[in-house]
Amino acid sequence: MSLAQLYSPIDADMKAVDAVIRQRLHSDVVLIRQVAEYIIHSGGKRLRPALALFSAGAFGYQGTHHHELAAVIEFIHTATLLHDDVVDESDLRRGNKTANALFGNAASVLVGDFLYSRAFQMMVGVGEMRVMQVLADATNTIAEGEVLQLLNCHDADLAVDDYLQVIRFKTAKLFEAATRLGAILGGATPEQEVSMAAFGMHLGTAFQLIDDVLDYSADEAETGKHLGDDLAEGKPTLPLIHVMNHGTSEQAAVVRHAIEEGGREDFAAVLDAIKNSGALEETRRYATAEANLAIEALSCLPASNFKNSLLQLSDFAVARSF
Repeated sequence: MSLAQLYSPIDADMKAVDAVIRQRLHSDVVLIRQVAEYIIHSGGKRLRPALALFSAGAFGYQGTHHHELAAVIEFIHTATLLHDDVVDESDLRRGNKTANALFGNAASVLVGDFLYSRAFQMMVGVGEMRVMQVLADATNTIAEGEVLQLLNCHDADLAVDDYLQVIRFKTAKLFEAATRLGAILGGATPEQEVSMAAFGMHLGTAFQLIDDVLDYSADEAETGKHLGDDLAEGKPTLPLIHVMNHGTSEQAAVVRHAIEEGGREDFAAVLDAIKNSGALEETRRYATAEANLAIEALSCLPASNFKNSLLQLSDFAVARSF
């Protein structure tokens, strides 16, 4: 099932979120508008805002605050992408030139700051202290995850649990915030709120683990990014950690050198080690386990089209090829 099909129950809501995004991107500073509109409209999946909408719908929410908060979540996500691409010196995302490649690093960092601050203006407008607490905690945790990832670069001895912590901080935390916010808006019980947060966390972890698989197996034209980008940056993702822990001594030596030195010179040899050690299959098993935990967490919800869509997104997170 395509994302367009998955999103059909929230089609009108997604259009409303797009309208909020266009309105809230306005700035009298031309460069801010140019950079923000470029990155926002460059073909992302909009998965995080969709999760907020599905979660709110699953609890029967009838207002419009979920549109504002879905836009807030997309702004926070976009700000992290702007900053990530500068830190990683990336030049391609979603098949397009990155904002930093087009506009420069300084503009990307500063417009990312604008999006963060605009997001906080919007969440204050919702007027719910609990909402502000969730989003403030999430943005802080995401920043911690970014720093943890930086510290782990070029560390060939990184443990699986330490890597999973980075994922849960850097990627899964915003998924968790999205599904938790929908539950809060919909008047969920504290137990239901916790379950929906767990759903988002496990789904986000599965999503990132499949990104790790695709970094060594995808069609570049479909993903819109270069294969081996993580390797070039010296990032020890789960496929590489698997080779270090379970590959032959020769395979581990190749991967160690690539992680510690960075670059793409060893990509062919590393790819061979990954494929022949079963690293991609093992990473998929981890992702599937996380997706199954996400599905279990949805037992807190009554039957509805929104719940069905969340279940289908759990399958999509693992089965996708982009």
